[in-house]
Amino acid sequence: MKSPVVKRSIVVAGHKTSVSLEEAFWNGMKEISGLRNMTLSELVGEIDSNRQQGNLSSAIRLFVLDYFRSRATPSGPEIRSQQVDTRQQA
Repeated sequence: MKSPVVKRSIVVAGHKTSVSLEEAFWNGMKEISGLRNMTLSELVGEIDSNRQQGNLSSAIRLFVLDYFRSRATPSGPEIRSQQVDTRQQA
């Protein structure tokens, strides 16, 4: 499935900037912001203020990946430790 890069202008912390992301990441951002009752600009601002390094587009991709990965895996600490123990025994 082809997902071309789409460049969009967005206001982050009162400043207009351009962000280039694949359509799938824009869709993920829209879903996350909707679930959090935030605007896309607010969510991007939060990601921007929390990023440690790298560019904003990369930080957004990592945020979206982490968000959906955490939803796809068991969240209990005991389940994670059992998975680690199983891997260590193998």
